[in-house]
Formats: sequence, C-alpha cells, structure tokens
Amino acid sequence: MKNLLFTLIFGLGMITTASAQQNNTDFITTDIDNFWQAYDKIIATKDTVQQYQYLNQLFLDKATPGQKAMIAARRYTAGEYLAAITGRPEYWPTIRANTSKAKAFASDIEANILKLKKLYPQARPAKIYFTVGVFRSGGTTTDNMVLIGSEIAFTDENLKNMVFTNVHEYVHTQEKTTDANNILGQCVLEGVAEYPAVKATGQPSSAPAIAYGYAHNDRIREVFARQLFNTVYGIWMYNSMENEFNNTRDLGYYVGYAICEDYYNKAKNKQQAIKDMIELDFNDEAALAKFVDASGYFAEPVAVLKTKYEDSRPRVISIKPFKNNATDVDPATKEITIEFSNVMNKRYRNFELGPLGKDNLLKITGGVGFSEDGRKFTFTVDLQPNRQYQLVLGRFRDNDFRDLKEYLIDFKTAAK
Repeated sequence: MKNLLFTLIFGLGMITTASAQQNNTDFITTDIDNFWQAYDKIIATKDTVQQYQYLNQLFLDKATPGQKAMIAARRYTAGEYLAAITGRPEYWPTIRANTSKAKAFASDIEANILKLKKLYPQARPAKIYFTVGVFRSGGTTTDNMVLIGSEIAFTDENLKNMVFTNVHEYVHTQEKTTDANNILGQCVLEGVAEYPAVKATGQPSSAPAIAYGYAHNDRIREVFARQLFNTVYGIWMYNSMENEFNNTRDLGYYVGYAICEDYYNKAKNKQQAIKDMIELDFNDEAALAKFVDASGYFAEPVAVLKTKYEDSRPRVISIKPFKNNATDVDPATKEITIEFSNVMNKRYRNFELGPLGKDNLLKITGGVGFSEDGRKFTFTVDLQPNRQYQLVLGRFRDNDFRDLKEYLIDFKTAAK
C-alpha cells in the first residue's frame, strides 16, 4: 500500500508538472538587463561615437525577437534611444529598481493567464517580452508576442497594473487582428482585450475612460453613433485630443468594453460569449455588426447607423469659378475654390492623381487654404489652354472626423 501510495502521488506530481509545463508562458527579460549594461556605459562618457558603440554592441545588437519587434512597430532609432538616455538623466534611475522586478511578476502573470485559459481554453501560447523603448508604447503585440514597454510600464504608478496589462495584451495575441478598418472595429477590438482580462483577473479596469464612460454613457453613445465608421480614431483612441467629455482620453475603450459587457450579460452560455468575442473578425463588417447588434448597446441596428453615417459624410457642393466637368474653362483662371457641405477640420487635406494619371494632373501652385468658417478651400493654379485636368480630393475630414466622399475634379480648358 505504501509503495502504491507513493506511485499514485508521484504519478499525480508528474501530471501536475506536465500540465504546468504545457501551460507555461515564456517570459523574456534579457532586453532589460542588456539595456542597463549599455546605459551605465553611455552615461559614463561624453563621447557620442563611444555612446553609439555601447548602445549598439550592448543593447541593440543583442536584441531579442521581441525587442526587435517593438523597435520595428514604433520605428525607434538609435538616435532616439541616445537622446532619451542623455536627455532625461533624472528619469531612468526612478524606474531601474522596478525593472528588476520583471522576473518576479512572471508567476503572477502566469497564474492570471491560466485563469484566462479557463475562460478561453482555445488560447494559443504566447511569449511575453519585457522590452525597452523610447516612450511611445507601454504595451503592444505582434503575432504571438506580447511586447511590454518597460520604460513606461515600470513606473510606480503603472506597476500596480502590470499583471492586468499583460493579460490584456495576451488577449490581443489571440485576436485575428489588432488593426481594424474603422473606429467601431478598433473600439470593439480593444474592448475584447479589456473585458476578458477583467473577468479573468477579477480586477476592475483601471482605465479612467471606463469609469467616466459609465457615468456619461448616453451622451458618449450618442456622439459615437455618428462617427462609428470613421477611418481615423479622432477623439476616441490612442491620443489626448481636446473633447467635450472633460478631455477624457481613449473613450473608445469604454465603448468597446460596454459592447462586450452587454453581449456577455445577454449570453446564456458565458464561455461561448468569451469565445465569440475573442474569435470575432473585426474587419468582417457583417460579423462585427451581428456581434454589436446582439449586445444591444445601440438603440438602432448597425446597418441603420451606417446609412445615417454615409448620409452625414461631407461632400463637395460646388466648385468655383466654374462647374465640375466643364469643357470651356478659362485658362486664365488662377484660383479654384471648393465648397463643402460640412464644416471641415482644417488639419486634414490630401490630393491624389485622377484616372488619367500625372499627365493630366491639376497642379496646385499655392494654397490659400480654408475659409474662416471651414466650409471652403481655395488654392491657386496655372492652367494651359486646350488641356484636360483632373485632381482627386481625398482625406479631407469634417470636425467629427468623417471622411469626405472621394471627389474627382475633372474639367477641360478652352482653346486660346
């Protein structure tokens, strides 16, 4: 019996060990170690050539695949690294001790990822890299890699969210994409990472947008419903743009989170609900609309909201001093004015070749710019007689960041 008991215990131990190994997540912290080796050498000399050598030899040349991916994702350069190190001498010592805790966080992160896997057993393995960047990302993902920007993540303020942040980013590695075609898809994409992370960790989201969103849901939903098919993020994601919501940033996280929460609460099979959201194709318009409609977050179906959105997009009302498609434009014309249906955002404008290509391009010789009310745009030209000219207006946007419906300026000048 004693031998049998030992055999059973030993066997169970082997099973437990095998299970732990199967669920183990790889945590790579060597880039932090390499960075500090380079850092110590760099700050000890004023020789710029020597500093670059230390940076390359001790850090960049030894970069892990995750560090290389972070550099590529944020387009970091050696010059930026050196400027950050030498230009912020007071900052780096404040996070150094915290970065030494990276390995200690591994067990807590692993335990919470295992909780996530109970909610979503189909989860694929991923590697978590603690990289060092230049203050443009506290965390992102590439393929099956979670990339933590340690220079941001290891501040005293952010340290308390380290585990949650990693679980959130881990969910991103399970999604079909991290780049949606429109703001609705991008917001749901982020909500899908945030909501399961909350369910798995039992930790409420620390994002200020979530708390603010709950308190101001009706107005946020009303404004967002007018912009949900925008192709730029506007006030909703990844910036601190001035907005009517007390300048609260990243409110798109709240919209996506609320949609996921409503979907989950309405679902009879909770595990299937988690599976549905993580495996959703955010760039499949029909699938995304079906998911959002099932949540009941908006009062109207997404298809209806899209129709309203398309009807509200800015359009060109007129061209002066001639009508578009005219065939007898005076070649002495020096200015052309475009009038829009909406008040336009003066920061956005773009011109592209028409179907006839560069030989027929209407070249802009100078810009008067937008009118004070934002409804007109004037530019100068130098026309030749008996020529056909084309120019496509693109990426003009109104103040709600709705794209101008692409417009082709096409006309012919009269002969002398």
